[in-house]
Amino acid sequence: MRRTKNNMTMPTSLFLRPLLFYLVASISFTNGAQLILVNNCNESIWPGILGGGGQKTPKDGGFHLGSGEEVVVDVAEKWSGRIWGRQGCRFDNNGKGSCDTGDCSGKLHCQGTGGVPPATVVEMTLGTSTSPLHYYDVSLVDGFNLPVSMKPVGGGIGCGIASCEVDLNICCPSALEMKVGGKVVGCKSACLAMQSAKYCCTGDYSNPKNCKPTLFANLFKAICPKAYSYAFDDSTSLNKCRATRYVVTFCPPK
Repeated sequence: MRRTKNNMTMPTSLFLRPLLFYLVASISFTNGAQLILVNNCNESIWPGILGGGGQKTPKDGGFHLGSGEEVVVDVAEKWSGRIWGRQGCRFDNNGKGSCDTGDCSGKLHCQGTGGVPPATVVEMTLGTSTSPLHYYDVSLVDGFNLPVSMKPVGGGIGCGIASCEVDLNICCPSALEMKVGGKVVGCKSACLAMQSAKYCCTGDYSNPKNCKPTLFANLFKAICPKAYSYAFDDSTSLNKCRATRYVVTFCPPK
């Protein structure tokens, strides 16, 4: 029992309960990261999530996010995976249908299925409580469909912002355009459009010595300097940070 200021006693369990709750919450929070997904677009999007290397996939891998809405996603330490936005989706009551961009096997909940290119992808690999350095980037290697950014909440010393904030669909070369109903909804990567080892950094080109940025990659890089433009674009595109909360914004304000 614990004696109070007024000489009354109270059960020790009642005193310890809030403290234990705080400790448990703190442990679970510091051992992972919190992702705040924000839809700043003028229309609904359907974020897709895919855990990599056997990692769990939060939120069943996909959900609806209305314009102006946000959702919090908790991910465990050492989690790695990717997040992308899907557009123009139509699903029935069973969660079956299709999306104009980023579709994952015609399902609302991607559940371990990646998005069909072209799609702007946010990639990350989280650290641990003992080595809390997180790595993240925005990649155009699979092409582009939506502007997106990822940044730590409250900033942080040495913490970068991964982003492609410009709508590349407006200036997409005609050879890379993906259209639906006559409207450009995505900009393909050179790899997807050309289907060759040189553009995909495969085969004899699967190393940074032989795989160099193409004319299209240089165009993407000039417009979105904080995003991966091709497979070996590490030096200017990979970010690292020790923050525990990050905001992923679709259609971030310029």
